[in-house]
Amino acid sequence: MAYDELKQTIIDYAHSIGIDKIGFGSIDPFTQMKARLKAQQDQNYQSGFEKGTIEERTEPAMHLAGAESIIAVALSYPSRMRERPENKKGARRGTVCRASWGVDYHVVLNDKLQQLHAFLAEKVPGFRSKIMVDTGELPDRAVAERAGIGFSGKNCAIITPEFGSYVYLGEMITNIPLEPDDMLEDACGDCTKCIDACPTGALVGPGQLNAKNCIAYLTQTKDFLPDQFREKLGNQLYGFDTCQLVCPYNKGVDFHLHEAFEPKPELAKPELLPLLTISNREFKETFGEMSGAWRGKKPLQRNAILALGHYREVASLETLEELMTKDPRPVIRGTAAYAIGKIGHVDSYLMIERAKVKETDPEVIEEMDKGLRFEKVYREKGKIKIDQIKPD
Repeated sequence: MAYDELKQTIIDYAHSIGIDKIGFGSIDPFTQMKARLKAQQDQNYQSGFEKGTIEERTEPAMHLAGAESIIAVALSYPSRMRERPENKKGARRGTVCRASWGVDYHVVLNDKLQQLHAFLAEKVPGFRSKIMVDTGELPDRAVAERAGIGFSGKNCAIITPEFGSYVYLGEMITNIPLEPDDMLEDACGDCTKCIDACPTGALVGPGQLNAKNCIAYLTQTKDFLPDQFREKLGNQLYGFDTCQLVCPYNKGVDFHLHEAFEPKPELAKPELLPLLTISNREFKETFGEMSGAWRGKKPLQRNAILALGHYREVASLETLEELMTKDPRPVIRGTAAYAIGKIGHVDSYLMIERAKVKETDPEVIEEMDKGLRFEKVYREKGKIKIDQIKPD
């Protein structure tokens, strides 16, 4: 079979197994990406989640002997929830980003690419490939851009003509010479809506991200959240969507093409209080299929505590006091103390003072002091809450 004929056969098969977009790129080094990654490293903008050296991330041929081409794929995911659970006083909810609404995309895309590999192995004697989905060395966005899947937006997302930026990406390095597709032209123009809307200034320029300041990254960290980001977190439990929501190319875009990616409302917008006392087993059984569970329950619990403080949710004080005094994890104890202070109930500061007498961890004590400082601020503004701790 001629390679141009094989390419069309690959495209047809990919669509038949539910791959929404497929493109083909060369294995040439990503020279511009290499310079960008070097600058990012020099400015300490990397998150620390990146895999591999700069060379490994920009030289595809390093990952497969006899590499000849890269096949890039994209699967769309929904941007709207058909049924949204109510977020109300006494039963506050958090938010999980759209990219983590359904089954972990790493699993789904890897399965699609494995099917594609098996198909090609039957067609091409001696076929070999290297599959990557997000956690591989190659930057998925750079591969997708080269393969014509979409153009790289100023929000650091791949923007496709059909699905906007609501797509998951993956790729396969192959040992067969497939003709590369044309790249799409950058179509952001003068628009800076994503940069203007970034609440932490993480988008330091068009296509340039300081990952350490990005809320999507911060929701995945396990230590105390830096003070300057706590209020900006709002009720976000995992990931962040604002830089996509404001993008004109995403206006009105909402595709429900894959059952695996359909959101379960109680998981996409979970109640905060039950999340604070969930066991490891319950967490795995409930949230384990979602990509947002990859870091375990601790970051989500920390974020849920901050969200309750953000809402000044009096109904959470009893649970937060339990965490502040009994949880073995300093980050959870300290964050709970901070949230109790921020809630600003008339009894909040007595709770913290009682716990502080017995606390020995210096970081937790520092968080308790931060919580206590809210009392003065609230009293001066007349904002001390006097609601009952247990609502009727």
